[in-house]
Amino acid sequence: MINYSKEFTNKVVIITGAGSGIGKETAKRMIDNGAKVALWDYNKDALNNIQKSLGDNSIAINVDISDEFSVKEAADRVRNEIGSPEILINCAGVAGDNATVENTEVDEWRRVININLTGTFICCREIVSDMIKNNYGRIVNIASVAGKEGNPNAAHYSASKSGVITFTRSLGKELANTGILVNCITPAVIETEMLAQVSDEHKAYMVSKIPMGRMGQPSEVSSLICWLSSKECSYSTAAAFDLSGGRSTY
Repeated sequence: MINYSKEFTNKVVIITGAGSGIGKETAKRMIDNGAKVALWDYNKDALNNIQKSLGDNSIAINVDISDEFSVKEAADRVRNEIGSPEILINCAGVAGDNATVENTEVDEWRRVININLTGTFICCREIVSDMIKNNYGRIVNIASVAGKEGNPNAAHYSASKSGVITFTRSLGKELANTGILVNCITPAVIETEMLAQVSDEHKAYMVSKIPMGRMGQPSEVSSLICWLSSKECSYSTAAAFDLSGGRSTY
């Protein structure tokens, strides 16, 4: 494991979806390397459990990222309690119900889009002003290979993650001369708690598309997140980084 302690010591980091999966793994790695981490999640129980395990260098904040007022309140707590955010990692997301377009309820479509895409926009919009004042920042958004290729029976999820990719490209280009780098990661299926929302048939379909023949691990994603959050990443912005076991290579 690469040591990023020189990079992250006393850096103020916000991680959405920090109560489980990729967000939880990234929070642990950031804490281990000296960062001060604000853990944002909608699930209060999961949030409190991870905060207890991480200790004093973290604060736990219950947030609905699809609600701009909830995000504003959470961001103000971060500013007041641990400082101005320098790194934002948007991991929060939902898979949604597996269904054909014909059988997808409009409310379910809106729920997935609101959390995965609109939530990412709201968080970035709220935190970018802090980074502009500091002439420095790193934003990493978690998209998906589904956002590149489209998965059947998951049109809402695929569309939301495609939106995250193009949103990242737009924001990265807007901020390219400010010292703020904005990138996203497009993983194939990762072995996290989110898979509880996905049918066994759909999981098998996703793994069948991966040349390596296995799911990715949260630690493999957090490793790339840490590099993208560091000063070592200095000439990449508005980019989508594949992490798909060979499924997607463009």
